[in-house]
Amino acid sequence: MLDYGSGNLRSAERALTRVGADVTVTGDPRAALDADGLVVPGVGAFAACMEGLRAVDGPRVIGRRLAGGRPVLGVCVGMQILFERGVEHGQDAEGCGEWPGVVEPLRAPVLPHMGWNTVQAPERSVLFDGLADQRFYFVHSYGVRNFPLGAEGAPSPLAAPLVTWAEHGDRFVAGVENGPLSATQFHPEKSGDAGAQLLTNWLRTL
Repeated sequence: MLDYGSGNLRSAERALTRVGADVTVTGDPRAALDADGLVVPGVGAFAACMEGLRAVDGPRVIGRRLAGGRPVLGVCVGMQILFERGVEHGQDAEGCGEWPGVVEPLRAPVLPHMGWNTVQAPERSVLFDGLADQRFYFVHSYGVRNFPLGAEGAPSPLAAPLVTWAEHGDRFVAGVENGPLSATQFHPEKSGDAGAQLLTNWLRTL
């Protein structure tokens, strides 16, 4: 698990340990590169998370892992920073750019979106296997409302990412599965048995 000064590391560490993972929390780029799987958590503002991530060479570590087909799981803001840009409080910050898209304020009558919500996962999802109609725990005011890579488009030799959606006011990305790169907007570690099953499903891909 990448420690870059952001995120509820201990609860995520405990959740992964409970489902059988051997977890090391580290800010060392070499250890993060060498791990079987890398979890990138995140809580707080997009720009601040990117600043902390750069301080531990996080964008390069993530990019090198993905280039070698080595799994990465982003959680909450750890998912958001994988996109091109984040716009929060009038501040436009550059993300890791692994996916096109902008993290922006949700359009909803009540923010933050805090609490349990269902998701719409695609049929071929590995992360959400066995989790139809389950609820997951969200805490956020920002999200990705348009994900062009997940839409029907021109034929490509590359498989399109599998995108899971949720609704709060309008629709936003709740999860993405894209080869070795996976991510969730919600917190699996706070999502009870459903979150534990999702983490188990991810561990099985390592």
